[in-house]
Amino acid sequence: MKGKLLQSIKNYFEALDTSVISTDRREVLQVLIDFAKSKLEKEETIILNYVCTHNSRRSQISQIMGQVASYYYGINAICYSGGTEATAFHPNAIAAISRTGIEVEQQGESNPVIFVRYSLKKSPLSCFSKVYDHAYNMAGDFAAIMTCAHADDNCPIILNATRIPVRYEDPKRSDGTQEMSVVYDATVNEIAAEMKYVFQKIGNE
Repeated sequence: MKGKLLQSIKNYFEALDTSVISTDRREVLQVLIDFAKSKLEKEETIILNYVCTHNSRRSQISQIMGQVASYYYGINAICYSGGTEATAFHPNAIAAISRTGIEVEQQGESNPVIFVRYSLKKSPLSCFSKVYDHAYNMAGDFAAIMTCAHADDNCPIILNATRIPVRYEDPKRSDGTQEMSVVYDATVNEIAAEMKYVFQKIGNE
């Protein structure tokens, strides 16, 4: 059964065009789709931990959009994120998330917790920067989705995890420029469209 999103994010999410995803990129995403389907076949919860170096931009965005997509398509998945080191959920990434229609609320200043609400029927996500094996992230048999090359190349063995590289270009390159909002929005749109595609396929839609 599909989940009911806030109307603002529902409008954004349903407008995402997955047809623009290239054949090569679909092959990359298929590994994640196959992992998730294997969990469903065994009636197990899909646990995804999105990992990048600082857990500040790409992995946070991926966690949020993965959770939104799984909820929308009624897929039993739990999405987390982490880094090889902890910093903070970057304000530019938070702002880009809010521009999709997702409601965000900040608590604290240094490495703040960002409460992310995408549905009135679900508790908000608690998003903050942490290492990938932080106690907040569920243990067990999960997929570590490596969202950046540095983390994928330098991250040690992650126990009980299936490593799946799904890399994105870092929007950090635009910080302090006139193109900043455009670049961050493009990153969010790319990740959101790909997570929509992934969970569409997991649900055989």
